[in-house]
Amino acid sequence: MRKSIYSKLMFIMVAALTLVLAACSSNEPASTDTANTEAATSDAAATATTVEITDAHGTVTVPVNPTKVVALDNRTFETLSTWGVKLAAAPKDVMPADSPYVADESVQNIGNHREPNLELLASIQPDLVIVGQRFASYYEDIKKLVPNAAVIDLNIELEETASPGENFVNGLKDATTNLGKVFEKQEEAAQLIADFDKAIEEAKAAYNGEDKIMSVVVSGGNIGFSAPLTGRVWGPLYDIFGWVPALEVDKSSSDHQGDDISVEAIAQSNPDWIFVLDRDAAVSAEEGAVPAQDVIDNSPALKNTTAITQKQIVYAPNDTYTNESIETFLELINNLTKALAKQ
Repeated sequence: MRKSIYSKLMFIMVAALTLVLAACSSNEPASTDTANTEAATSDAAATATTVEITDAHGTVTVPVNPTKVVALDNRTFETLSTWGVKLAAAPKDVMPADSPYVADESVQNIGNHREPNLELLASIQPDLVIVGQRFASYYEDIKKLVPNAAVIDLNIELEETASPGENFVNGLKDATTNLGKVFEKQEEAAQLIADFDKAIEEAKAAYNGEDKIMSVVVSGGNIGFSAPLTGRVWGPLYDIFGWVPALEVDKSSSDHQGDDISVEAIAQSNPDWIFVLDRDAAVSAEEGAVPAQDVIDNSPALKNTTAITQKQIVYAPNDTYTNESIETFLELINNLTKALAKQ
């Protein structure tokens, strides 16, 4: 009798245990499947091989961390160098002399934008070509030469509804964001943009809203006028910071040497500040190069202006003409803030 009861108890315990194990077993696959799905999704995201970039011509599929990169846009050189991006070729003739890419013999020389050696691209067979600004007009030629490469044009796309300042700021930000996506430097790109935004706000706060601003380009010993809104480097900054121009002229341009107006006209406008782009400092090999500071300081016509007597002159970084990167404008804007804050 006891044996019978004992047997029944054992049977019940075994059955209960079997049910528990079965329940655990039925739940386990679902949990494992979920974990496997999440892991697969994470792996896929981590190993994405392409990214879509919207450039001046539309949407382009670009390889992530491409092996052979050619950069032709002078707004990209410093950013790419800082991020440790290896280049196969670059236009060394129109790059800052101290750029690591210029000294690197493994980086082939495309030359300059006037007579570029674009045929070199065909022999390199790059995965990515970055064009913009000086080389933007060669976009279609480059696409034909390297049909298997991704070609992106980071040239600032002008929007009819946007102001010159908005186009300038958005262009630099978009280019930085796109480069961050391609080279998996999203955090670094976001930090650059945040620093840029902060610098702009600080420069706005430093300007008193009243002082008259004159911006010029010094080249070959001559002083050219960098007009508000359109002038090289300085033009869009009038719009961004609300500068009061000391002088405005009809039919102004974005000429790389500035517009041709007399130094006497500049002097008569009596600017409170003079902001200077020294073109020769970036292309000092050119004949007739004279330091901009010498030209400004030794100009008889300017000596009695408020800007000169009060020593209110700010020079753009020496390599600005060939290095219009977001880093360059960060430095330039921060220098403006320091100078204006000393008033």
